[in-house]
Amino acid sequence: MLIGVPKEIKNHEYRVGLVPSSVNDLVHAGHEVIVQTGAGAGIGSSDDEYLAAGARIIGTAKEIFEKAEMIVKVKEPQLVECEMLRPGQLLFTYLHLAPDPDQTSALIKSGATAIAYETVTAEDRSLPLLTPMSEVAGRMSIQVGAAALQKASGGSGVLLGGVPGVAPAKVVILGGGVSGTAAAEMAVGLRAEVVVIDRSLKRLRELSDLFGNQLKTVYSTVDAIDRYVTDADLVIGAVLIPGDAAPKLVSRDMVKRMRDGSALVDIAIDQGGCFETSRPTSHAEPVYIDEGCVHYCVTNMPGAVARTSAFALNNATLPFVHALASKGWEQAVRDDKHLLNGLNIHAGKVTYKAVADALHLEYVPYGA
Repeated sequence: MLIGVPKEIKNHEYRVGLVPSSVNDLVHAGHEVIVQTGAGAGIGSSDDEYLAAGARIIGTAKEIFEKAEMIVKVKEPQLVECEMLRPGQLLFTYLHLAPDPDQTSALIKSGATAIAYETVTAEDRSLPLLTPMSEVAGRMSIQVGAAALQKASGGSGVLLGGVPGVAPAKVVILGGGVSGTAAAEMAVGLRAEVVVIDRSLKRLRELSDLFGNQLKTVYSTVDAIDRYVTDADLVIGAVLIPGDAAPKLVSRDMVKRMRDGSALVDIAIDQGGCFETSRPTSHAEPVYIDEGCVHYCVTNMPGAVARTSAFALNNATLPFVHALASKGWEQAVRDDKHLLNGLNIHAGKVTYKAVADALHLEYVPYGA
């Protein structure tokens, strides 16, 4: 199969769909890979490295989209990229369609087949292609949250870990999944006072066993969220409903009752965000003040640590790229029900129910 890797064009997105070692693997398996010039510059991989791995270097994204049978990206296609897709072409990338009607409409119009990293599943019901970026975003959330609390960012001037004689910051993490756990690890490591709120008692027990008395676990209710969020210095939104819009767990009224200068980091912003006051931001302008609190809502957080993120993502996606390229996507999804769960758009139809429901579109299961 002819696989194309365009350069990412989203604001401050430096990751790349395939790193040179992945290209080498695919070429050795008999596939052809074309890479847009400069696509790997953001992770420190030159065109020469891609050439050495067996890729052909192509000058423009237009040529990549025109030639390739499968496009492998990182972030959702921007509208100008959607216009370059064609019927029968395969797109394999993060999509996050539920809060994005414009992208969804453009993909439907293209006639292409789109498989989303974030809805591919595993036997244990986990999301293997979302997990590495959730780990990165979770760890980053504490770093950026600590920076948001600094006075220069509009924050309250609180140090996460405090110092002897001065209490540490209160960090509340909504969601105890992959990103929430990664955030907890970082916050505990910095000696903050940490609370994780989740609606799964099983997960809360696991976190309690993992961290012991280093953090507090709280069952998620409206009252618990209100009580802990309004008293927090830093709130991390780490909730996820696969493929669907994130639930709005923190109301504007709660944010208004937080102390001025408190910070909120919304990891769930790709799926619409879990704070009522959230709106998407970019790495160029990552924070804003609303109701007296600093909000960090960057939609491609892992892009800031592009090299780590790109290699971690490729470790997870490469086996699926091999399957799609070697078998063709139709045989690949027939052979793997978990890869089938990644199919969001096919031939002008929405094939993922949560996306259809969120956007009030017709749901047409693949093969129906």
